Amino acid sequence: MNNYTENYIQTNESPQKYIRNKENTVEGYPKLQKLMDLKEQQLSIYSKKAYGCRMNIDKMTPYLKKWINEYSLNFDVVMIGCLTENQFLYPILRSLPIDKLISKPGFLFIWASSTKINELSRYLNEEIVTKKFRRSEELVFIPVDKDSCFYPGMANGTDESLLDKMQWHCWMCITGTVRRATDGHLIHCNIDTDLILENETPLVSSNSPSTSINEPSTYIKKNNCVPSEIYKIAENFSTATRRLHIIPGRTGMNTPVRLRKGWVIMSPDVMLNNFKPKDYISETKELLNLPEDPEIERLRPKSPIQKHKHKGTSY
Repeated sequence: MNNYTENYIQTNESPQKYIRNKENTVEGYPKLQKLMDLKEQQLSIYSKKAYGCRMNIDKMTPYLKKWINEYSLNFDVVMIGCLTENQFLYPILRSLPIDKLISKPGFLFIWASSTKINELSRYLNEEIVTKKFRRSEELVFIPVDKDSCFYPGMANGTDESLLDKMQWHCWMCITGTVRRATDGHLIHCNIDTDLILENETPLVSSNSPSTSINEPSTYIKKNNCVPSEIYKIAENFSTATRRLHIIPGRTGMNTPVRLRKGWVIMSPDVMLNNFKPKDYISETKELLNLPEDPEIERLRPKSPIQKHKHKGTSY
């Protein structure tokens, strides 16, 4: 059946379940596959330890201001929000010292569900934001079905509706001037697509060392309030190593906040509370950006260098 919209009406099965290469979006493209593998290896080698900062929502802004004022601490990549509805998005955005928290150039990713996209747009249209940040890309994440822990069920209200708003939106904003054609030491553009589909492939093997090699592996998919695909978008795009993720809401036991190498995650529910500004500054000062890899440079998509007046296009 080619008409999966009609199939959804008949069976309640989401069309995205039938997309064949969502587990590996570069399947059939060997150069892109190699590029993705090299990027993943590089991140694995150079990403620093995972940090968690357990913080109540009302204390987030004062603590971030303390990091800025007392430690002169800022980040190259800041992500705000996760894939749960229970977030105080607009109030926390207005209170955060984002302009001082992000280096220049720097990159801001803000996630919101379809029902909160108006809140996000209202914030991004405020004069204080438009003067410092330039909206660059809109990303979309789609859960695999209604059983996904990323399905924004609360967004659809209590009324039954024929059409469900399943997608999550993210605006990526830039502060400072970055050019695709000349700033490969800062950004690697066009590696990922703007549309991200939840990957159903289980990632964690439950086999113990004593399990026979001939026995099939069984897998457990660990829930997380942020799928790895979303972190990878930011990691693949920016070569910076100082990354902060702020989650302005409680996520609950069913969608825990797990740590990730190379990130500081601030959340009321983050699983480990181990962040100390002085230690972090000491650990990251020697490697602010990933080193250039000749093979990655050869394989990654690049904008052509203009031969006219402007030697590159602003991102």
